[in-house]
Amino acid sequence: MFDRLKPIATCAALMGAVGIAPVLADDAPTADTVVATVGETDITLGHMLTLRAGLPEQFTQVPADVLYKGILDQLVQQTLLVDAHEGDISKRAALALENERRALIASEEMAQIVDTAVTDEAVQSYFDENYLNATDVTEYKAAHILVETEDAAKALVEEARGGAEFAELAKEHSTGPSGPGGGDLGWFSDGMMVEPFQEAVEQMEPGSVSDPVQTQFGWHVIKLDETRVKDAPKLEDVRAEIEEALRQKAIEDRIAELQEAGEIDRSTGDAMDPAVLNQLELLDE
Repeated sequence: MFDRLKPIATCAALMGAVGIAPVLADDAPTADTVVATVGETDITLGHMLTLRAGLPEQFTQVPADVLYKGILDQLVQQTLLVDAHEGDISKRAALALENERRALIASEEMAQIVDTAVTDEAVQSYFDENYLNATDVTEYKAAHILVETEDAAKALVEEARGGAEFAELAKEHSTGPSGPGGGDLGWFSDGMMVEPFQEAVEQMEPGSVSDPVQTQFGWHVIKLDETRVKDAPKLEDVRAEIEEALRQKAIEDRIAELQEAGEIDRSTGDAMDPAVLNQLELLDE
């Protein structure tokens, strides 16, 4: 777990190369607080925090003193290696830096777009338009048995209506993925099932077994267990969903605007064989 933070030089070797700027107890640290100096290069608390923010979730379990030392060691060692590097960096590294810079700046731009778009007023407006006058939704809890022929379905209808355990019939005869679970489909509402299936369910009474119903998947025997009415949601119930929709729309709209205003020529790239992406050796030329 600590491989990426493991020291790669002895402490004795670092002692002579690194000057640690003391932070007085009364000084409140900021992102600009210098925590170490390697030659003429300052390493700040901001550098440490940025590296910390990018670590996997598992590192939250590491004691703070261990994590602090490991991160500072890594930054110090990397700086030593950067200072020792002679000549230009490789094409692979240069391109990776360009991609990283592009991604980071684009991420900041998206954050600004989202900050402007996702406001309490926008959330309320979206809710009023899409949810406020929504009607209550009827949900259905049902199970089914899927077979290949109408005759097989008719025979199962007769057995189920005659008192046979529906779940056991489904386990034995259903070819659908819900068969091993007794045909249970859980709760669903309009639009979640194919149309003939949904229409049949809506005409059933709880506890009843349907006549055979044909869909593109085969022949179904349906048992409706129960129904319930789901109230129209409150704002707080769907706030996260609304905020995500606003984020996506704002970013998509801004990108569309930029594409329309910009000059983009992809002719060379569009004409290229996609298999070229496997030629990683081109990075080493």
